[in-house]
Amino acid sequence: MNTNPHYVQVGEKKYPINTSYKVALKCNELIFDETISDYEKTLAIIYMLFGEDALKDKENYNKLFDLAYKYLSCGEETDDNNIEEPDMDLNQDFRLICASFKSDYGIDLMKENIEWWDFYTYLNGLTDKCVLNRIREIRNYDTRDIKDVKEKNKIEKMQKRYALKKHKKPLTKKQQDSVDKFYELTGIKRK
Repeated sequence: MNTNPHYVQVGEKKYPINTSYKVALKCNELIFDETISDYEKTLAIIYMLFGEDALKDKENYNKLFDLAYKYLSCGEETDDNNIEEPDMDLNQDFRLICASFKSDYGIDLMKENIEWWDFYTYLNGLTDKCVLNRIREIRNYDTRDIKDVKEKNKIEKMQKRYALKKHKKPLTKKQQDSVDKFYELTGIKRK
C-alpha cells in the first residue's frame, strides 16, 4: 500500500506537498473550471500543492504538474478511454461527504484536516448506508424497466432533485485574495 507522500523531488530540489484534503479539493475544482486557461490552472495547482518556491522553478513546470497530477490521483493510473458520467462531485456533494464521514467513521471534516490520500481512501470505503452513496444510487438508477408509473415518477423526481449541477459559484473574499496573490506572484496579466 502506498503511503501519503509529503514531498516531491525534481532533480536535486525537494518541494513539500500541502497534503490537506481541502487543498486537493480546490485543485480538483480548478481542473474543471472552464473560465481559467490550462496554463493558469497548471501554475495555480503547482502553487497550491508545492508552494512559492516551486512556482519559481519555471523550467520544471511540466514535471511539477505531472507530479501534481499523480499526487491528486493518489498514485493510481487513470484510463482516459473509460470515462463514465460522474455520479458524484467532490465540491457539490461536500455536505453529503461530510455527513457520510461523520456517520461511517466519526470524522468531522469541518473540524479535522486529514491528508488527501486518507480522505480519498475513506471516501472509497464509505458504506452503502451512508447518505452520499444512497444519493449516488438514486443518480445511477435505471428507470427504464420500472413498470409502476408512480414508482418510476417518484424515482425520476428524486433524480432531478439530486442531479449534479453544472454551475460555478462566486469566489469568497478569501478565495479572491488567493487568486489575486497568485496573479501577483506569477506576473500573469488577467484577461
